[in-house]
Amino acid sequence: MMDETSQAESRYKVRRPQRADARRNFDALIEAARQAFADDGADASLEGIARKAGVNIATLYRNFPTRGHLFEAVYLDEVEALAKMADELQGRDPWDALETWLTRFVSYATTKKAVYDAIAHNAEMFTTCRDVIHAAGRPLLERAQAAGVARSDVSFDDVLFLVNGVSGTNFVVEAQRERVLTMALDGIRGPGR
Repeated sequence: MMDETSQAESRYKVRRPQRADARRNFDALIEAARQAFADDGADASLEGIARKAGVNIATLYRNFPTRGHLFEAVYLDEVEALAKMADELQGRDPWDALETWLTRFVSYATTKKAVYDAIAHNAEMFTTCRDVIHAAGRPLLERAQAAGVARSDVSFDDVLFLVNGVSGTNFVVEAQRERVLTMALDGIRGPGR
């Protein structure tokens, strides 16, 4: 029997089409929308997203009847990717795993910023996604702390606040964001690194 959290998690999953060609179109739309929302914000052109994905606008609307459906799918896809990446990083060097995941988290946070207001009505979805992110990232921090390569006096929430600050800033060039993120990550490093 599924507990309440598991039921909520299963309710908030990206539901991809079964047919391979339809799934390719769906995934292309998600990727194009992710980039468009990060670059242009929540008002990005749906026609431009369809064009960038290599499909017509009817295909976009068949998969995502409203802009809100597309926002939710992009957001959920980002959360799923973060959780999957955390699993894949478990066998790597503890600091490298944490640093790689947090760098990817900054990309997620940029997308979240673009779509948050548009889908903020769904508090349960955000709570569930927050739980998924914590379940994915917290063990990476704890493993790095146990190895002495991350500071022992920081919590996972502290780390998320720090990298959210980096992702929420409007940098002139992407290289500047990367430099600032590197400085932030240096603040998390433990004495063993």
